[in-house]
Amino acid sequence: MAEHEHVRVAVIGSGFGGLGAAVRLRREGVTDFVVLERAGSVGGTWRDNSYPGCACDVPSHLYSFSFAPNPDWPRTFSGQRHIRAYLEHVTDLFGLRPHIRFDSEVKLMTWDDDNLWWTIETTRGTLRADVVVSATGPLSDPKIPEIPGLDSFPGKVFHSARWDHDYDLRGKRVAMIGTGASAIQIVPAIQPKVGRLTLFQRTPPWVMPRVDRAISGAERWLHRRLPVTAQARRGLLWGIRELQVQAFTKHPDELGLVEQLAKRNMARSIKDPALRAKLTPDYRIGCKRILLSSEYYPALARPNVDVVAGGLAEIRGSTLVAADGTEAEVDAIIFGTGFHVTDMPIAERVARADGTTLAETWKNGMRALRGASAAGFPNFMTVIGPNTGLGNSSMILMIESQLNYLADYLRQLDVLGGRTALDARPAAVDAWNERVQERMKRTVWNTGGCTSWYLDPSGRNTTIWPGTTTEFRRATRRVDLAEYEVIRKPAPVTGRKSEALA
Repeated sequence: MAEHEHVRVAVIGSGFGGLGAAVRLRREGVTDFVVLERAGSVGGTWRDNSYPGCACDVPSHLYSFSFAPNPDWPRTFSGQRHIRAYLEHVTDLFGLRPHIRFDSEVKLMTWDDDNLWWTIETTRGTLRADVVVSATGPLSDPKIPEIPGLDSFPGKVFHSARWDHDYDLRGKRVAMIGTGASAIQIVPAIQPKVGRLTLFQRTPPWVMPRVDRAISGAERWLHRRLPVTAQARRGLLWGIRELQVQAFTKHPDELGLVEQLAKRNMARSIKDPALRAKLTPDYRIGCKRILLSSEYYPALARPNVDVVAGGLAEIRGSTLVAADGTEAEVDAIIFGTGFHVTDMPIAERVARADGTTLAETWKNGMRALRGASAAGFPNFMTVIGPNTGLGNSSMILMIESQLNYLADYLRQLDVLGGRTALDARPAAVDAWNERVQERMKRTVWNTGGCTSWYLDPSGRNTTIWPGTTTEFRRATRRVDLAEYEVIRKPAPVTGRKSEALA
């Protein structure tokens, strides 16, 4: 990367959001852009998460770009390997590799008020960009809780998103910390191999069966020969989830029937009443993400598995101590404790001209106009920004909506002409955020009686979108210039004008 290279757009990250942005830029005729990727390959979270059993809990035909359908998904719910291969395919199909700078981690991005561009310092040099698109995603930086004694643990320790494939779990005493989406896939995958598995559960999840199956060769042939059949399949999957939104956002009490189905799912595998009591949540289903697995409960019922109904409180040598005093001797600790979602690390690396970082601006909670633009940070857009997450459908739908917004944002800059920047007005950000938070009040995520990673430390939901994907697409179809301050770089003063002013 040449020092002080100047591009029109710099995209940060090469997961679904970053690759989607790159494809959209090319389709809009923008070729002067780079994709900055800290790792050595594309894939984002589907590159980093390679733990045993890793798979998506959104159906394959809905978890793919509308502009790059894949008729050859092998299963109704695809595994990590196939999703990563799909992203590699998209990269090659749309000719994105010449734009990607691998091993280029962004260290700092600073806005230049005088020149109306971003100066971006990376591990491979410095460049400038008129517009920055941050697509680092909320599931990119693992979070490991501060546990007293962890530093002195003599065994193996790793996070689910940084799986150590060189460490042999066979016959080992293993502790799984957490019961989120990763943990319920890891537990059944490693249970047959380990000597003993101790699950430290702070809060039990609601788990529904994962109705997964192989997609037949005939189905794949039909989708290849008649693409409209794959489109219809995708449309049906999307429509079902759109209809479910009302229960999550307006009528949480209607989810009681779903709870009964989840309890029956548990009862089929968990015969021990004491264990069933440990695994039964005390909050409304949907308050935390509903997890899908048909193997999790059967694995927990196996004789070499212990469920500790108390979070990990302390580590004394090789002994793990739960909040309820339960102790377990282990050889390895696997953290399935999630990511920095409401405190995205990239925000610490984005700075205004005066040095104020986005993280400092967001110290009381993330806020962005239509999930994309933060006040005070011109020509900086976030894909999968504040309040764009979903609790029941595919994030690819939200990403594509934000790409529509990005495309119109660039068109508006072209129409305005010259060296121009757009900065979201604080009043517009406040108005958008107030509408979102008002709608959030009656959702299951706020009223369901749980504490989840959707909420920031103040208890405010800064991650989930409280509506349908259709509503979000309408809200991000066009950029409203009234919501932005237009910043122009003054034209240079000519010699004749200088003489007139002298």
